[in-house]
Amino acid sequence: MADSTATAPVDPANWSCPAPLRDRPVVVMGHGGGGALSAELVDGVFAPAFGNPVLAQLADSAVVRLGEARLAFSTDSYVVRPLFFPGGCIGDLAVNGTVNDLAMSGAVPAFLSTAFVLEEGVAMDVVERVAGAVGAAARAAGVTVATGDTKVVESGHGDGVYITTSGIGLVADGVDIRPQRARPGDAVLVSGPIGLHGVAIMSVREGLEFGVDVASDTAPLAGLVEAMLRVTPDIHVLRDPTRGGLAASLNEIARASGTGVRLTERAVPVPDAVANACAFLGLDPLYVANEGRLVAFVAREHAEAVLAAMRAHPQGAGAALVGECVEDHPGMVVVSTGLGGTRVVDMPLGEQLPRIC
Repeated sequence: MADSTATAPVDPANWSCPAPLRDRPVVVMGHGGGGALSAELVDGVFAPAFGNPVLAQLADSAVVRLGEARLAFSTDSYVVRPLFFPGGCIGDLAVNGTVNDLAMSGAVPAFLSTAFVLEEGVAMDVVERVAGAVGAAARAAGVTVATGDTKVVESGHGDGVYITTSGIGLVADGVDIRPQRARPGDAVLVSGPIGLHGVAIMSVREGLEFGVDVASDTAPLAGLVEAMLRVTPDIHVLRDPTRGGLAASLNEIARASGTGVRLTERAVPVPDAVANACAFLGLDPLYVANEGRLVAFVAREHAEAVLAAMRAHPQGAGAALVGECVEDHPGMVVVSTGLGGTRVVDMPLGEQLPRIC
């Protein structure tokens, strides 16, 4: 257990741990897990190489001006294994993931590009199923697949199908959603039960049964964000807690804003199937990936109205107020447990379950 009296985030480089850290000369799976190793890769390699004020915001999507328009622009790659899983597949995941990254900047998504990397020998009906899922998900999300590309790699040099999607959308004037805007007093809201995507992937990949079918929560969230913005355009932060789960997203927000976050453990909606799976495997639901959930930081005076609007929307029916942004322990996330104690929820080192998106 982490030390709840700590006053600053722990530097993973100082840990004594057999896991690979920043001084390793090669890329490891943890570098793609959305945790501390991913942050080190971005901070140590990509940010110095590409550094500019737009990139420095490190949000889910970049917000830029092009003429009179404010555009959100995002790109993401999908390497999930297996390609098909309960509740979805790599195709709808690729659409929903990029649509959601745009929505986390308050944008109305409009156009996507798709790039397919196909492995030699993959069955054509698999490619057709994935492409069909991309098209169906785009129509459901109200976006147009406007351009794309296809490459083929030799057998043994891929994993069937990889997809990269990029997207653009329009951001209304007056909307300023970014992690630096979290402030003490903000309410922390989540849009529904957490951990379903990670457990769904785990169940089919590892052949595990948890007594009940678990389906991924993959879904487009732009409509939910629009409903929230109709209540107030002054939503401070939005994030979709994918790799690294809710814990990683909250740590990123706390560190970007220089504030602390306090969660109430019993308020976080964790389905029984997720709780049972995590208990069986020794995992923490806060670190399990989601693909159809968001976390929002909202000024306290707007929190109840925003929460009501979320619950009135199909993608936010299970929304809950789970914590608050505080002045204490800046840059850190803590949880008030059901037993009356407090524990630190640190940034994950890598990913509990790799290749989940």
